[in-house]
Amino acid sequence: MESITLDAIDLKLLDALQNDASQTNQRLAAEVGISPPTCLRRVQRLRQEGLIERQVALLSPDRLATVLGHGLQAVVEISLDRQDAAALDAFEARVIADDAVQQCWRVSPGPDFVLVVVARDMPGYGALTQRLFTADANVRNVKAFFSLKRAKFGARVPLG
Repeated sequence: MESITLDAIDLKLLDALQNDASQTNQRLAAEVGISPPTCLRRVQRLRQEGLIERQVALLSPDRLATVLGHGLQAVVEISLDRQDAAALDAFEARVIADDAVQQCWRVSPGPDFVLVVVARDMPGYGALTQRLFTADANVRNVKAFFSLKRAKFGARVPLG
């Protein structure tokens, strides 16, 4: 892995983009105190170096609930029978390919994985468990915690 050098301007750009990646290059440049062409070059370099993985829109589940109906969100602990590299990689590949899995963390100690999953309702969650956990002979234990309220959600990386 090659070494990446960041200066104070790069850190300001990354911080500003974490807050609002939809702002124009001109606005971003003004916020950070550099010219728009310099800002554009720096942001392109940060993308090329892989520091900016992608830009996404964060949706409001509460507002969408009025349109789509209330869904379920759960944090699920998964323990496998076999923890060799191939078994861990196979399980991980299968769950991350499923749209219902929002986050997948390989953890230690305790369970082997912690997932954040979404489903439209309890029958939808039942189908998810059948698809991802019950059908896998290597899954030993599943423990789900259903969300009652989302108090905080973010993906911000502290840069200071």
